[in-house]
Amino acid sequence: MVTVAVLGAGRIGRTVLAGLTRSGWPPQDLIATVRRSEHIAPIEDSLGVRVLSNAEAIDRSDIIVIAVKPQDADDLLTHLPPLPTGRLVVSLCAGLPTSFFEQRLPDGVPVVRAMTNTPALVDQAVTVLSAGRHADEADLERVEHLFTPLGGVLRLPENHQDAVTALSGSGPAYFYYLVEAMTDAAILLGLPRSIAHDLIVQTIVGAATMLRETGEHPVQLREAVTSPAGTTINAIRELERHRVRAAVADAVEAARDRGQAIADSMK
Repeated sequence: MVTVAVLGAGRIGRTVLAGLTRSGWPPQDLIATVRRSEHIAPIEDSLGVRVLSNAEAIDRSDIIVIAVKPQDADDLLTHLPPLPTGRLVVSLCAGLPTSFFEQRLPDGVPVVRAMTNTPALVDQAVTVLSAGRHADEADLERVEHLFTPLGGVLRLPENHQDAVTALSGSGPAYFYYLVEAMTDAAILLGLPRSIAHDLIVQTIVGAATMLRETGEHPVQLREAVTSPAGTTINAIRELERHRVRAAVADAVEAARDRGQAIADSMK
């Protein structure tokens, strides 16, 4: 078993650590680093994971996962001690390309860019990996092994990562927003909040399962629910009248653009 160090174990870093411990990864083979001392106890007490300094973490680990905020990555890399030979670096920093790390790390250090999402908390994440200039097949396999316990893992060329960040990285928030809106609508119709919540969540889970299990196009599945002159077509007409489809496209593009802006500001 390799030792994994998560540098900057904030929300997403702790999510990864929690997923690994749930999957049976030995806590003694996991290391965390934090910027603020009050974050030490929650990690050590709830996960059983050691919290060390960056220098100690790098010295004792095989895979180094950088999970700080993108705007903090440059300062972290500037103050890192030299990496021992054979270390593999994984970036969870949204928007930052592998070249950002390769320029600041010793020449030849393999870097893999990973975009995961918060459903990793319930082992239902989707993680997309992209290899940097020096990362090879063996490196990608090691990172796949790291993220597979958290959910599904895909590989894509790095030029797709900004779109992935906007779609699946931010995507859970879009669904939560939709659930909020549907819940408010249900309350206006007289349903108790708790009942509305259960109905909506199970409907979303069922619809997602049908998409995954049947392999049918979403248009086909939607049309199967939409009867002539029925309730559903009237609802769809209102969604189209309010340009919901266009609003979704604009929202995903805005998230993509923000990711690119973050990367540009760090050059």
